Amino acid sequence: MKKVLILSGSPRKGNSQTLCEAVAEGAREAGHEVTLIRVAEKQIGYCTGCGLCSFQGKPCPIKDDAEAIQRQMLAADVIVMGTPVYFYSICAQLKTLIDRSSPYYEQMVGKTFGFVMTSADDDPACMDRTLEDFRGYLACLDDPKEAFVLRAAGLTHPNEAKDSPYLAQAHALGKAL
Repeated sequence: MKKVLILSGSPRKGNSQTLCEAVAEGAREAGHEVTLIRVAEKQIGYCTGCGLCSFQGKPCPIKDDAEAIQRQMLAADVIVMGTPVYFYSICAQLKTLIDRSSPYYEQMVGKTFGFVMTSADDDPACMDRTLEDFRGYLACLDDPKEAFVLRAAGLTHPNEAKDSPYLAQAHALGKAL
């Protein structure tokens, strides 16, 4: 059994959230312990670049939900990050959490990651830059592994994923973790 943490970055309960839920369902069916967090429902302030964590080894002075989520990331074996693609990048809610991981990223050793991306554009290549952003984060970690990438293209309306082949793919990816 693995501890799977799914971070759904979408600001609304739309396609990214639907696919993250399908990954969670598949992972539960495989016997894993799963926690799904809707990042947009949490209070997470922007990193101010003060340097207390990186230069002085002190805790982040911003008191919000980021620290508790980072502790869950440290405890997880697998971290799945889901985002709608906005202007070829990660949504602001999830990117803010990633930026706030500075006090903990050196402790994120040997984690396995999965990425769920959704876009209205029907060309999966529109998500290349988003994937590179995710992989840029992984490049800062020690010994990360990439379990899967789901590029769900052509989802224009908020609930289209429910009737798309991506739903079954997401479920299967969760089950295969």
